[in-house]
Amino acid sequence: MTETFQFAALAPVLPEISLAVGAMVLLMFGAVMKDRALNFVSVMSILLLLAVGYWVSTMPSDKAAMGGSFISDDFGRFMKVLTLTGSAFAILLARGFLTAPGRVLFEFPILIVLATTGMMIMISAGDLIALYLGLELMSLSLYVVAAIDRENVRSTEAGLKYFVLGALSSGMLLYGASLVYGFTGTVNFAGIAKEATHGGVGLTIGLVFVLAGLCFKVSAVPFHMWTPDVYEGAPTPVTAFFAAAPKVAAMALFVRVALTAFPTIAPQWQQIIVFVSIASMVLGAFAAIGQTNIKRLMGYSSIGHMGFALVGLASGTADGVQGVLVYMAIYMTMTLGTFACILAMRREGGSVETISDLAGLSRTNPALAFFLAMLMFSLAGIPPLAGFFAKLYVFLAAIKAGMFTLSVIGVLASVVGAYYYLRIVKVMYFDEPAQAFAPMRGELKLVLAISGLLVLLFFIYPSPLVNAAAVAAKSLF
Repeated sequence: MTETFQFAALAPVLPEISLAVGAMVLLMFGAVMKDRALNFVSVMSILLLLAVGYWVSTMPSDKAAMGGSFISDDFGRFMKVLTLTGSAFAILLARGFLTAPGRVLFEFPILIVLATTGMMIMISAGDLIALYLGLELMSLSLYVVAAIDRENVRSTEAGLKYFVLGALSSGMLLYGASLVYGFTGTVNFAGIAKEATHGGVGLTIGLVFVLAGLCFKVSAVPFHMWTPDVYEGAPTPVTAFFAAAPKVAAMALFVRVALTAFPTIAPQWQQIIVFVSIASMVLGAFAAIGQTNIKRLMGYSSIGHMGFALVGLASGTADGVQGVLVYMAIYMTMTLGTFACILAMRREGGSVETISDLAGLSRTNPALAFFLAMLMFSLAGIPPLAGFFAKLYVFLAAIKAGMFTLSVIGVLASVVGAYYYLRIVKVMYFDEPAQAFAPMRGELKLVLAISGLLVLLFFIYPSPLVNAAAVAAKSLF
């Protein structure tokens, strides 16, 4: 009877345990089979992530495990499904990179599975210890993945920069967590919410340090400095992964910490979020204008988009959280499609990354040019594409909460940001054609087709995503 009870108590954590065990088994297989393991490990990693994603989507919610350290609710379920899907597609995008001559990296898919395990723990964290464990499991995997192309100096440099700055941010987060524990006497989010009713200078300082650590993970200003360098230096499939799943998980953690641990001192953290949101939107809009490397441009673009997503959190309402969830789902879809296009920028000499290499793409590869143009329009927020609705939901939530200045600045930043997205479209359609790219790999076509069609056709039937986000948002209130 006791054994049955213990097993039932662990039920909410079983998907995470399954991922961790699956990663260990695949690692053992890879260690034995060496170079022959890559295809099997890649396929099994994708299937494992998708299977766990389906399992999570069908699990009962509103359960807790490990004394409240692990929370399974509708919000966690929504974000986990998104994260698992993003990770699976990232492995698919990396197939060409992993099988290149002289480079067989069976560890890559396993590291992504381990990083995703950490992300799932982060998303369901119910106390500061679970938060840190999940965050570090994700971060340690990401440090290795960033520098996985050992022969490439840029990749090694990207991994080192990310590691050094990531360690700094983890230290800040731990310091903040220790202050919060010191002033409340508990690490549990529900307990912190009860004890934090009176606020206080010490607790506010702790909150600032915790949010600073989380800002680093979502690459929000002023902790954004690693993003353009790591995006440019890391191998392109790694950058695609960084831009998708970890961003979703970190934003989920950001929302959960703010709304479940500190709901009683919302005015304090709302001021921080408003500042970070405005700074990220403005820097993302202006800093990307002069970029010539498309991966670096996407780095600044991601900073801006995290600013837009934080507009929803700043409102502190269920509508705002719904806006954040819709935004992150659409942002991840657009990002994966865009990186499928960037990975298709290959000539006989290897990959190219400058925007000028896209010159005249509409004449050399009309289908690729069309889908990339649609994704750029969507990232710019032009209706009736999905990106427009993503911004619409967060701005409407902010307006409903009376944050008119934040909304106006967001709209103006969006207009400025449209310039560099439209410049890419102009290069593809109006410049003289450059040398044609090599034929696009099948898995890149698949990812681009799925994301492109979702972005194009979202306005026809948006209700499944919007309704699921609404249910997920309500579970936090």
